[in-house]
Amino acid sequence: MSSISKSNLCILTIALLVILIVVYKLFDPLAYKFFPKCPFLVLTGYQCAGCGSQRAIHELLNLNFSGAWQHNALFVISLPYIFIGLVYKLISEPTPRILYWRKVLFGQRAIIVVMILIVCFWVGRNVIGR
Repeated sequence: MSSISKSNLCILTIALLVILIVVYKLFDPLAYKFFPKCPFLVLTGYQCAGCGSQRAIHELLNLNFSGAWQHNALFVISLPYIFIGLVYKLISEPTPRILYWRKVLFGQRAIIVVMILIVCFWVGRNVIGR
């Protein structure tokens, strides 16, 4: 890296994350216009797989799990998976067992399964939800 060191970038990333957490905790995306709208929803009138994620984040930060589930169940389900992926990424010297599970959970087959789940959720929420 040129002008920003790795540690400064890490501090900057954490600071930005804390700011975003505070904003999403305090401000409901339904009530404030400064939150971005989904371009797919605006253009088509159909929800994408990520629609409702901002509201779900707000609900989770305010400990309203059922509200988060109603806004975007896929997002709520995916959080532990994302967390596990981040933990695996941070392990500098993984054991063979960790390498095995990382390949199972985040390998090529897992990517295909995740993509199928996303597409099924995307289609399902627009067919069933209408």
